[in-house]
Amino acid sequence: MPTSTNGQSTVVRTSRGLSIAGTRITLYALLDYLHADWPPKLIQDWFNLTDQQMSDVLAYLTEHRDEVEREYAQVLHQAEANRQYWEERNRERSAPRPYGPASPEQEALRAKLRAWKAQLGQS
Repeated sequence: MPTSTNGQSTVVRTSRGLSIAGTRITLYALLDYLHADWPPKLIQDWFNLTDQQMSDVLAYLTEHRDEVEREYAQVLHQAEANRQYWEERNRERSAPRPYGPASPEQEALRAKLRAWKAQLGQS
């Protein structure tokens, strides 16, 4: 693994997957931009990375391309599954709910409202 000047690895495996040591930035987040053809310098500036961090990440990606791309595909698949799950949950929550028959009090209020609207419309 590429190491920084202090002798520690720049790319580490965390609970989130491959990450840049000392940050919460995953390599998968950087891959989103690299696959979108962003220049590495712009990605470096966007994520506020040092020159050493960016060069170590690029070196790691070059050395372990197949492994990282497989993991990246899994991350994208899981993200899509999560998106679909929440889209369906939100669709269910925003669906109109059927109401039962109106109570006599509600029906009386609705009749008053209709009469008031009709009176306003004739004026």
